Amino acid sequence: MMSSSLQHPLKFAERMSHIGSVGSFDFAARARTIEAAGHDVVHFEIGEPDFPTPENIVDVAVKAMRDGATSYTASAGTAEARRAAAKYVSPRAGFDIEPESVVFVPGSKNVLYFTLLALTEPGDEVIIPDPGYPTYRALVEFLGCRAVPLALRAENDYQPDPAELASLITDKTSLVVLNVPANPTGGALHRETAEGLATVLAERQLPVYADEINCRIMFESPHVSLLEMPGMRDLAIVSDGLSKAWSMCGWRLGFGVMPPALAERIGKIMVQTSACTATFTLAAAVEAFSSPASDRAVETMVGEFRRRRDVIVQRLNAIEGITCHAPAGAFYVFPDITATGWREKELANALLDQAHVAVLPGTGFGEQGTGHIRLSFATSEAKIVEGVDRIERFLVENKR
Repeated sequence: MMSSSLQHPLKFAERMSHIGSVGSFDFAARARTIEAAGHDVVHFEIGEPDFPTPENIVDVAVKAMRDGATSYTASAGTAEARRAAAKYVSPRAGFDIEPESVVFVPGSKNVLYFTLLALTEPGDEVIIPDPGYPTYRALVEFLGCRAVPLALRAENDYQPDPAELASLITDKTSLVVLNVPANPTGGALHRETAEGLATVLAERQLPVYADEINCRIMFESPHVSLLEMPGMRDLAIVSDGLSKAWSMCGWRLGFGVMPPALAERIGKIMVQTSACTATFTLAAAVEAFSSPASDRAVETMVGEFRRRRDVIVQRLNAIEGITCHAPAGAFYVFPDITATGWREKELANALLDQAHVAVLPGTGFGEQGTGHIRLSFATSEAKIVEGVDRIERFLVENKR
């Protein structure tokens, strides 16, 4: 039996000092502890749709398992799944994607990890959004690269500024990471912004990793992809997956669309790491991409998220000291709480411990998150109303 003592003979690699836990999961664990003590907690911390996976997708996966789809398959995914993904992404790109450009991986985070492994060397610089999904910085630094933040600001509708991007690029820059619609801001690209970014990237022949996992969750304007911009066909790596649009987080199925030469190399990394994704989930992906029933399920979910967005934005903006920008997509709000007098970490901890509302401090997403908290509205409207009411009562009773 292994000792539980903190004393151990293991010498950990220096890179382990650059990788930590995920803040949302830490807060979720604390929230579950509070719930176990008998308290009702309103959960705004986890970015996971609260809808079931559409029944037709589940049925296809179960049938595939019963029919024997439980063995190894090709490292990049079955030919059928790669064709279906290519057909699914092609309208977004504005040209016909080749199946050879598609690689399936166990969870879309691995598209980023494998891309970094394939394209960067220790000491390289990778430009990441700030505020942005914490995994970007964690994986960049884990591999010995330097994360260079590109500021996203509410006054600019959380658009990345092409001129600011250009100013950050050096001879050490090997990759740019963007996320649209974004976590934590819900910001999406305007077409003129996308064109400006593409011009900068094409002039420097600099690859861009575009995380589009939330691209189906748009509330007014259609999604704009960098992949469709001039010069991006050979430079853009688009990351997507089944988690958000079809509420399949636990299925752990992501995919990337990229230049075939990179897809070939990421396929080799898959061979040596995960071997392949689960075969029956690839059958489920084909159903998700191609079935009218799956499309209807997505449309229903997005309509509900739109209603929830309107409720949470209106109610947060009614609280003294809080300003909340309406997100263009995804299911997050990133309100500015500076005028309440509370600091973001202090408020997030107090809300959880005293009001039993789980939110995330904005600084977990980068320096630009100072003075902000993030809330996921992937919960019922009743829970949204109850949670925001608790936040308001807490702030009224604990004025700064």
